[in-house]
Amino acid sequence: MPSEKFKLAVLVSGRGSNLQAIIDSIEKNYLNAEISLVMSNVKDAYALERATKHGLECVFLDPKAFSNRNDYEQKMIDLLQSKSIELVCLAGFMRILGKKFIEAFPGKIINIHPSLLPAFPGLNVQKRALEHGAKYSGCTVHIVNEEVDGGPIILQSVVPIKDEDDTQSLSERILEQEHIIYPEAIKLIIENKIEFSGRRALRNKQGN
Repeated sequence: MPSEKFKLAVLVSGRGSNLQAIIDSIEKNYLNAEISLVMSNVKDAYALERATKHGLECVFLDPKAFSNRNDYEQKMIDLLQSKSIELVCLAGFMRILGKKFIEAFPGKIINIHPSLLPAFPGLNVQKRALEHGAKYSGCTVHIVNEEVDGGPIILQSVVPIKDEDDTQSLSERILEQEHIIYPEAIKLIIENKIEFSGRRALRNKQGN
């Protein structure tokens, strides 16, 4: 494991429960990392309050202050590169990232999605799973590429769907698993235990 702390950025739009899971994992020394920047596209996102309570540097970047997505993403890139960010973690960041941003951090952006990809990409995931009569759902940590929710899968956790489930109860059980596998996936990346073969992310047990 590297002696210097691995530099993370976390991008948020909402309540930030996955941000909290990452913070907790760092504070418990599960992750040899530091969150160098928390960035939000929503001014009153509760995630920013969480970050502030832990003394983390935060920035709200208002999309409306920019004339186009290219300019907005360039500002994001500049801020992240100024912090020498090694991994960008999307934690409920409700914007689709464009080609410019993805190419600035190739293979260095990850996301947590509340379904077993490739099933149910996009939004309203639990509602769609229930409507389809799926027996299992779950969550997926994946590399972000230009295909929405389509990058190589790092980790997944399966959550059985109960007959009595509604979208809220299913979402809550999936979220519990998100908080487990997101830090675990970050740890695999920090320790260089993932290697890629086409669309597949494979465990490299030797690591560094």
